[in-house]
Amino acid sequence: MIELSPAQPGPVVGWKIFGVSADVPVTPNAPDARQWLREELAKAPYEAARPTWFDRASQGFLDWINSLAVSGDGSLADWLPVVAVVLILAALVAGWLLFGAPRLARRRRSGSDLFGTIDQRSSAEMRTAADAAASQGDWSLACEEIFRSLARGLAERTVLVGQPGTTAHDFAARARLVFPSSGPALASAADTFDRVRYLEQAGTEPDYLALAALEAAVRAASPAVLAPPVGSSDAGRP
Repeated sequence: MIELSPAQPGPVVGWKIFGVSADVPVTPNAPDARQWLREELAKAPYEAARPTWFDRASQGFLDWINSLAVSGDGSLADWLPVVAVVLILAALVAGWLLFGAPRLARRRRSGSDLFGTIDQRSSAEMRTAADAAASQGDWSLACEEIFRSLARGLAERTVLVGQPGTTAHDFAARARLVFPSSGPALASAADTFDRVRYLEQAGTEPDYLALAALEAAVRAASPAVLAPPVGSSDAGRP
């Protein structure tokens, strides 16, 4: 309870506040005022009202957007730079989706497609699978696996890179140009692969042994250097 009473009789009337020390200044000086302000702002309601890092980042982004405006009259020209930036970004994304992603997918498919089947195994893994099938007497599967190992091995050596849609006979015809001494064996191997793969005719042990011998011979052989086409700049040089 605060009681106000005359401090003393006389022409000058003073007041005293009961319960409060007379030494506490009613009007603080500058240092005290700053200290009181810091203590007040340190309280929970003021701390909660402070802007977070997200608020500052959002405001910075909005300030950047506003800085792109050409004029300050609120007309459509204010947003022309923003629209231009958005259109450029949209064009870049659309270009990548239309040309970059399909091309990347085609490249991956081209490297994995092997006679109509997506197969990412190495030639060594296919050769191991062929040996495993042969040990179990599955000569059809063994013939398929060893022929695929032959084709994948040339792709790994960058001698012949298969493309989607390449058939066994297409591969044999191209491989014969690089390994001419193995031409007849390559043609016979393509016939065997088509027979056990598509005609569902059972492979035999001699079929597999012939394919395995061909795969080992081609793997150990060096590809022939093809002569330059007639009319090229290197033709006729000694």
